[in-house]
Amino acid sequence: MSLPAEARLVLENFQHLAGWEQRARLLMQWGERLPPLGDADKTEANRVHGCESRVWLTGRLQDGQWQFAASSDARLIRGLVALLLVRVNGLSADELRQVDLPDWFAQLGLSRQLSPSRSNGLNAVLQRMRELTQ
Repeated sequence: MSLPAEARLVLENFQHLAGWEQRARLLMQWGERLPPLGDADKTEANRVHGCESRVWLTGRLQDGQWQFAASSDARLIRGLVALLLVRVNGLSADELRQVDLPDWFAQLGLSRQLSPSRSNGLNAVLQRMRELTQ
């Protein structure tokens, strides 16, 4: 499955970084660029359960492609979620079901920094996206 254009760009940026400190800085920058969710979207109905941090997710179908928006109260998680959104926004429901989350973060060089709880949280976000597309 081919990557969305923005995801290819992100991948190139991360692959050129030497170490974790540079990746962490870029990760935080991605989190800061995440458009804020309005208070109206930060509801219990939009909250992703299975994350230690609070994460909210909304999704809408536009011309056969899914567009998701998300926010988190934790900086690192906000960055990871931003990178997940780059990977999945613009996909169809079928393409979304094929996304390999561990592979994506491994390609970015971030998998070693994903604790089991963070991995579980990101998997919960992806699972919630898949539920929204049904």
